[in-house]
Amino acid sequence: MRYAPGPAGFPMRSSAAKWKRAHPAGTGFPDDRALAEQIDSEKTAKTFWYVMLVRTLADQFDRESRQSLEPLLRPVAADLGAILRAERDLPVNPTIALDMLEKRLEGAGHWIFVGYDELDTLGGFDWQLMARLVRGLVAFWSDYSRRWRRIRAKVFLRSDLFRRHADMGTADFAKLAATRAELVWSDTATLGMLVKRIANTSESLADYCRGARLSFAQDATLGLLPRIERPDSAYALLERFSGEYMGAERKKGYVRNWVLDHLRDGNGQVSPRTLVRLFEQAALKEVPNRTLPPPRLLHPASLRQALDDVSQDHVTQAISSEWPWLEGVRERIGKQRLVPWSRSQIVAMLGVDWGRPWASLHHGNIRPPEERPGRLVDYLVELGVFRNRPGDRVDVPDPYLRGLDLRRKGGVSRRAAVS
Repeated sequence: MRYAPGPAGFPMRSSAAKWKRAHPAGTGFPDDRALAEQIDSEKTAKTFWYVMLVRTLADQFDRESRQSLEPLLRPVAADLGAILRAERDLPVNPTIALDMLEKRLEGAGHWIFVGYDELDTLGGFDWQLMARLVRGLVAFWSDYSRRWRRIRAKVFLRSDLFRRHADMGTADFAKLAATRAELVWSDTATLGMLVKRIANTSESLADYCRGARLSFAQDATLGLLPRIERPDSAYALLERFSGEYMGAERKKGYVRNWVLDHLRDGNGQVSPRTLVRLFEQAALKEVPNRTLPPPRLLHPASLRQALDDVSQDHVTQAISSEWPWLEGVRERIGKQRLVPWSRSQIVAMLGVDWGRPWASLHHGNIRPPEERPGRLVDYLVELGVFRNRPGDRVDVPDPYLRGLDLRRKGGVSRRAAVS
């Protein structure tokens, strides 16, 4: 890319920008134990992020600044106590070095972007610690975002964490939040990703996609890029794979609607990974069959079967990474596997043995990020694991249904679906 959007919206040469990773930063970042021992308040968290910015940008300072800040730069990241003590005892103000760097960047027409990602991993599964750190980060950049124009923060934060922990309610924060952008996958982008993945697998599959009247641009690095401007641009390919309907006639539903609708979480979002996984699993189930007339490649029944696999993988991944406490949710709701439930019913189920551990694969007493069953239901709705239904009912969307070992009232039995 020769040009990229600059902070004010005007084109900026990519060579004029440097990107620095502030989190995650591997061994250059304190471990969870050090954070838990030292970050005891939001004020300390704010100081922590200030110090970490100085250490992250130290290689951009002039030699004199680095020498004056040497006591702050010398301790290893794991020794967070020594770093914070050094900051308190410094005879010089580190902001001076940052201000001088700002002036040099302005004179050269350059920028430095400091990136913060995977903030949901801060503090392990100590939710209070994570909240302090996220709020401290937001508070720090709320204070300094107007001071430095050439040193810019790029904070990537899950929407639920932003709403929970970052909304400080201050005037400076309101200005900072006004520049945010929410990154979501549209149906067009999600289907475009699927087509790109398929077309770049082999030349024969690329030709198969062209047979559905799809056209491509060629990029030396990214390969074939499908020209898809609307979701219906990809419908012909879906129907080429499996036919127009999910059965012998229209009452079974249209393939083009079924694929995305059954992958939507409670917020209506489709994860690109689940879409790719759906077609990968369906293709594996077709290997022993090979009975479809060309150009069809997948039975609708294979897509239905693959949906269960996708759900199980989706929940397993969530438990092993972001939400280990979801294992405890699955255990507690296992006595009533038919959904939807009444709200009072699901609240009562989650409240059973509330004090017991919620995850078996982690050391320590992993807890959900809420202190009451009713609030946990609301949080699961916010995450898209659950969704509210009319009449004070709570349902579970298909990406989580089979993975949580549930089934829907009135639905087709799995034996019938996979026959």
